[in-house]
Amino acid sequence: MTTYQQYASAGWASSLDSFEGVPEMDVFEPRITPSRHSVRAALHEALNWFGVMLPGMSLALGLAWAGWVISEFAGRTFHYNAGASPISPVTLAVALGLIVRNTVGVPATYEPGLRLCMRGILRIGIVIMGLTLSIVTVGSDVLVALPVMICCITAAMVSVSFIARAMGISRRLGTLIAVGTSICGVSAIMATAPVIDADENETSYAAACITIFGLLAMITYPFLAHDLFTTPKQAGVFFGTAIHDMSQATAAGLAYAQQFKAEPAFHTAVSVKLVRNLFMSILIPLAGVLYHRGSDNKRRVRQKLHQIVPLFVVGFLLMACIRTAGDSTSGGGKAFGMIPVEQWNRVGAAAKFLVPWLLAMAMGAVGLGTGLAKLKNLGWKPFSVGFAAALMVGGVSTVMIKVVAPFLAH
Repeated sequence: MTTYQQYASAGWASSLDSFEGVPEMDVFEPRITPSRHSVRAALHEALNWFGVMLPGMSLALGLAWAGWVISEFAGRTFHYNAGASPISPVTLAVALGLIVRNTVGVPATYEPGLRLCMRGILRIGIVIMGLTLSIVTVGSDVLVALPVMICCITAAMVSVSFIARAMGISRRLGTLIAVGTSICGVSAIMATAPVIDADENETSYAAACITIFGLLAMITYPFLAHDLFTTPKQAGVFFGTAIHDMSQATAAGLAYAQQFKAEPAFHTAVSVKLVRNLFMSILIPLAGVLYHRGSDNKRRVRQKLHQIVPLFVVGFLLMACIRTAGDSTSGGGKAFGMIPVEQWNRVGAAAKFLVPWLLAMAMGAVGLGTGLAKLKNLGWKPFSVGFAAALMVGGVSTVMIKVVAPFLAH
């Protein structure tokens, strides 16, 4: 019996019987299990769900709070002005998560809540962020960034496939790394794997590659972008096109915004990366067709609707449309003709306050979920291909942003 099981069992509490007021019976008896399909049953399941999810969510929130405290302390210690800091709270949340995961470890009790943070909380934060943006701003950023996106995606697909062949790794693994690098990281890899009949080892190797190099980019690119580019929007396009995963690109944009007081970088990074994700609807079927070309396997590639257009992308755009409509109708003192402007502005302010905390929770969970032991199992060939892919996409993104820089002047 483990130490946890010993403490979790009820036997140890019998030694407390001598204390006044402590009953000998099991105080939780009789336990109530409501009948199914009732309001009581729904509430019972809700309590059970919270009991499972709260440990991991609380740990992620604790890391987000610790990141904020340390960031502010560093800003005061090194005499940064205007509340700035040498390192952002979201970067610190990730770093703290990495330290905990790779030193003391994360008990299985926390895993359900951490998974919820990495997926659900992250996506909720992105959707709410739409309430802080105008759809016109989103559209203009994406329109200018579109050539950069297309060049980065094309360069990744072509060059990574060529490098993988030259390194002698399997065609399936090369395809997975190429798709993950060019579109949206692990999500694209998981969607592509069944299309090209990739096995579990190839899928996990590709996901490890993308995770490790995306994490390094998330931490280092905010500093690099500050030196390479002249405006926050240019930096935002760089994060949105050069970083693999949605969570990592979002965190890099937020880190840059917090560190250099440049909120447009965060908004642009999220807008560009969301649109880049939509290229899954083209590239995943294309990857399947190219992989099976010349073989007897002519099966049709099918994708689920949520893979073609992720629901959180729709939610983000919907919130941006609502924000735009509310702002455009507030000239008479009431948004939509019924909400006072002061209250409508408070909605935007609340969203701006909430989004960084939700994203910091999600990134703390990402750190807690990243075991550096993956590097040992990866092998030098996939590692080299992933490293070359990251450099290739970052280089193409930088060159293209310099080309379109006149249109990203603000």
